Amino acid sequence: MSTALLVAAVLGLIIGALLGLLGGGGSILAVPALIYGVGQPLAAAVPTALLVVGISSAAAVLPRLRQVQWRLAAIFGATGAAAAFGGTAVNRLLDPAVVLLGFAAVMVIAALRMLRSSDDAGGSCALPGGGVNWRSCLPKAAASGVVVGFLTGLFGVGGGFLIIPALTLLLGLPMATAVATSLVIIVINSAAGFTAHLSDSPIDIGIAVAFTLAAILGSLAAGHLAPRLPGERLRRWFAYLVLAVAAYVIAQTVINPGAVT
Repeated sequence: MSTALLVAAVLGLIIGALLGLLGGGGSILAVPALIYGVGQPLAAAVPTALLVVGISSAAAVLPRLRQVQWRLAAIFGATGAAAAFGGTAVNRLLDPAVVLLGFAAVMVIAALRMLRSSDDAGGSCALPGGGVNWRSCLPKAAASGVVVGFLTGLFGVGGGFLIIPALTLLLGLPMATAVATSLVIIVINSAAGFTAHLSDSPIDIGIAVAFTLAAILGSLAAGHLAPRLPGERLRRWFAYLVLAVAAYVIAQTVINPGAVT
């Protein structure tokens, strides 16, 4: 096995494990991992990351299928898939260095959001019996889907770091339902983003396969372990990791902006 394939497999295992543990968030590291760990240009890293994240999220949701809020996932997915093509169009207009700096800014915002303590549920959309008040929440769900889908196309991220807060704080879903539903939405958004970016650059099949298989193994193993681990502590340490990677991306982009083309 070449060094690049080995690195891709190790990084895929880590990102898959994060997806399985947190229901999202691991995808925010996929693009930096492919650029700085494997050595891919941004144009190839984005569709490869979307492919890996989409497939590994599909694997991670398998143990949680009974917890998915399917109607909500469909609304998020439909609006997000359309918006992903718009995000891709904007991505093609921007310099890769600008895209990476914007991506780093999103990483910082996501990390700070994860460091804020919050209850597992809230918002005005949850009904006392555990359902969703669709009359008031449908516009909010659709708008959230547009934002997440646009970022998926623009940066090549699955958007779980935005989806879960939207599901818990905006729609009032319990965390277990939010995690499962988030994974389904990530699959839909990643598929749309991958399709939109497919013509941007050839994909290294070997790297993609190694990364994806390792991510699937990591997500399945972590999905079974997740209920036994302290979720709040995991999110906090993951937030610190995201901040560190964001700082690295900013430094590398400022020092050598042409390296990602």
